[in-house]
Amino acid sequence: MGETVRAAVQTGPRRLELREFPRPRTGADDALLKVEANGICGSDVETFKGHLGRPGRGPFIPGHEPLGIISEIGEQAAKRWGVAPGDRVALEVIVPCHYCQNCLTGRYQFCPNRTLGHGVTGVDVAPSLWGGFAEYLYLSPGTLVHKIDRNVPVEVAAMYNPLGAGVRWAAQLGGIQLGDTVLVLGAGQRGIASVIAARIAGAGTIIMTGLAADAHKLELAREFGADYTIVVDGEDGNDTVNTVERVADITNGKMADVVLELTPMAAQPISDALSSARHGGRVVLAGLKGGREISLRTDVIIQRGLTVLGAFGVDASANEQAIGIIESGRFPLEKLHTHSFGLDEVSQAIETLAGEVEGEQAVHVSVHPNA
Repeated sequence: MGETVRAAVQTGPRRLELREFPRPRTGADDALLKVEANGICGSDVETFKGHLGRPGRGPFIPGHEPLGIISEIGEQAAKRWGVAPGDRVALEVIVPCHYCQNCLTGRYQFCPNRTLGHGVTGVDVAPSLWGGFAEYLYLSPGTLVHKIDRNVPVEVAAMYNPLGAGVRWAAQLGGIQLGDTVLVLGAGQRGIASVIAARIAGAGTIIMTGLAADAHKLELAREFGADYTIVVDGEDGNDTVNTVERVADITNGKMADVVLELTPMAAQPISDALSSARHGGRVVLAGLKGGREISLRTDVIIQRGLTVLGAFGVDASANEQAIGIIESGRFPLEKLHTHSFGLDEVSQAIETLAGEVEGEQAVHVSVHPNA
């Protein structure tokens, strides 16, 4: 290994540049990860565009879905994490303190002491290598790691985060029961992952919405378990379809037991989510809107007796269950992976997932820094 590590640094909206950083020195309680792949999600797209993230933030290395091989590890860290050099691990975004009340009671995602995170921490914080768009990534003592079988193809193993989101949002927060009708608003990789999780949980009917431009994603959703798909802007992309009416038609007026709202930046799907749920149903909100103020008719929530939950990321149990699904080989997840890029192609990778590259139809996109 060389004395420097290459990484893609975001310096502003739509501005990425390759930089070199000193290779971190590890001790007894930390480690170094050789990054195999880092998946890209919708939040990466919106952060790249400048729609998400803290205003005025300094340069940082993006990539919050890192997967890689333990290159160096200290004795204490190896004992704590139960891994050794050569093991493949996936990381969580959050690096909690592990000793506050929230951490000790399993609510580590809300740790008030956390200052670090993968793909979000600035390069001004030593040793700079906190994101997955880098050849190597530093593992601090508080890092949360999950071991993954090295026999799984890297492109499939890199789906642990979106699949974990499906498990968390659909099965855990959604509380899907046998025979439930589930509506998934949004046809991205996490929407399809939610279809998979809903099918595993025993959903009776699964409905997914998407745009005409999402035809390839909706086709995959049907293959992975969706019973119905709704093209909300019409088959030609010009005719608005009333989602609530279509759900009523499909369910004979019973509506959905569980609704997942996963669309980025769009306001209308929130209203559709609330109106498509049955009386006493559950609505899970996971689609970030970039801080926009969204008009919300609270009377709908009250009069329909809805339970509305906000979905914050993916926790350890969801990640572990997702990895179990991946390692089982039960689903042909390789069909979801459409594009792989190198470290010098990060901008192109993000733009491809965003649908900004003509002729490309992306679902799951990953960056492979050492390829």
